[in-house]
Amino acid sequence: MTSYVLYESASGYALFELIQHDDIASLTDEVQASVQDVQRFGRTVKLKAFQPFTSAENALENINAVSEHILSDDLKHFLELNLPKVKKAGKGTTLGVIEPALGTVIQETLSFPCKSDESTREVLRGVRLHFHN
Repeated sequence: MTSYVLYESASGYALFELIQHDDIASLTDEVQASVQDVQRFGRTVKLKAFQPFTSAENALENINAVSEHILSDDLKHFLELNLPKVKKAGKGTTLGVIEPALGTVIQETLSFPCKSDESTREVLRGVRLHFHN
């Protein structure tokens, strides 16, 4: 089972692959504490792809689309390019997103299973904390 998380930043879209998914899913105190330490967190997730926005206007358009739960052409292309094809992804492969409504749109459009739960929020909290690294 492979899992990914989508992170939308002011500079672009990032896709991370979860390496130690079972540990994250348990949400133990130790895992929550590891989010604070960049070295420990780096062993949990791996940057798979990054697509920078082309301009300030492009960034604004994309972030507005995300906030309105719209799958922009840029995001759609980024996900199609970097996620495994649904048939090859295997059972249990998911994309974690922060907004459940955006996950629904992605799942309906790309047929890629999405989730938005506590473990996803915990991983994205760590990504947000350490993204500059």
